[in-house]
Amino acid sequence: MSDIFVPGRRKFLIGTGAAVATGMAASIIPFKARAGRTLKVGVYGGFFQDSFDEHIFPKFTEDTGIEVESISVPTGEAWLIQMRDAARAGQAPADVSMMANTPRLRGARGELFAALDPDALGNTRYLYPHFVHEYDDGSVSGVGALSWYITLVSNTDEYPEAPESWGDMWDEEHRNRLGLLALETNSFLLEITATTFFGGKDILETQDGIMEVLEKLAEIRDNVQLWYRDEAQFQNALQRGEIPMGQYYHDVAEIARAEGYPVRSTFPQEGGVLDSGSWVVSRASERVDEAQVFIDYMCQPEIQARLARYVGTAPTVERDHTDLTDEEFAAVSSDIEPIIPAYEMYLERGDWLSDRWTEMITG
Repeated sequence: MSDIFVPGRRKFLIGTGAAVATGMAASIIPFKARAGRTLKVGVYGGFFQDSFDEHIFPKFTEDTGIEVESISVPTGEAWLIQMRDAARAGQAPADVSMMANTPRLRGARGELFAALDPDALGNTRYLYPHFVHEYDDGSVSGVGALSWYITLVSNTDEYPEAPESWGDMWDEEHRNRLGLLALETNSFLLEITATTFFGGKDILETQDGIMEVLEKLAEIRDNVQLWYRDEAQFQNALQRGEIPMGQYYHDVAEIARAEGYPVRSTFPQEGGVLDSGSWVVSRASERVDEAQVFIDYMCQPEIQARLARYVGTAPTVERDHTDLTDEEFAAVSSDIEPIIPAYEMYLERGDWLSDRWTEMITG
């Protein structure tokens, strides 16, 4: 993904912060015997990959003896297609790959990913259940790698009082003042609208329900000044107060605030949107054993805390399992129950939904 998590320019900056505890789970120790083995790990590229290379992979090698060769991978369908074509030739361009959830679902349906042994992934017990993805036989097809929030942001000069609800974006007082993500597959505005006005995401399970939500979302159009794909464009306008409210990435907004810009990130009462990427293992890999060690290692609370401090991502484990301070946790996450994207909807109704989105929302 070059330096992005999702389409657009999803930038992640490395925070400072204290070092995390170094004690590793007992299950890691036996794999010291595998010193000298190399595992190819595909992660989103650019600055994000650099942070893994500096802060995560060396620690993994130190604790397990397994060397990591990091590979830059694109987000979305592009890497899934490359993995599929390589697997047909019996090759694995990477043993372990980070992948967005809609292509992960597609790949799992095609059994593109190795079936992992739940008993080898004991540290998944620390993860929230929605981060553990299974095949029908109970084997594991993927595991949540890291996550990040989309929240309601505002310029504090223009809005001295923080908004409380996603529903505030529909108020007439915000006419031509909003900046919203342009793509249905990365804005998750359907889930936001369904949760805010229809009591939850169940309404999105039918086409008629989706149309009802789209009609409600269409009411926001007069309030939108910018449907953005370039994050920098919106961030600059937000910081200057030209577009003083919208949806944005919590961690980046917090960095802007810390740098002195009049920017506020608010977790609405309905919850922020919690998006994520997952670890998957190519079915053509000859390093499944080592791959399971890597994934299990990354599920440890202390490693998730390390990711929060140095990569700026929200932990996939419950907060009480980590040693993050209140300030460190607030910089990347929230205790408010999140809105989880309806990834299955985009897989099942992708083309139809894309057409309706252009026709009714951004067209």
